Amino acid sequence: MDITFDSAKDEGDKNKRGVTLELASKIDWPEVLWQPDTRKDCGELREVGYTVIDGRLYCVVFPQRGDVMHVISLRKANPREVRHYAQYD
Repeated sequence: MDITFDSAKDEGDKNKRGVTLELASKIDWPEVLWQPDTRKDCGELREVGYTVIDGRLYCVVFPQRGDVMHVISLRKANPREVRHYAQYD
């Protein structure tokens, strides 16, 4: 699966969250627990997913564009999200 992201946004996320969007290359996409992001209309269907990378739970926001996952955000999951994810794991 191909992964894309905005390199300028990556720099901002790296500074803000301490996580680079390049880490998304380690995502096992078939294992992502995801749901549509319905918080606001962004002109395309965005999805919010949870996945484990290197033993740590992460939250990833992405639209799927054909065979390409365009990563908009990637951050460490917060404690509430970790508890919620544990119900499905």
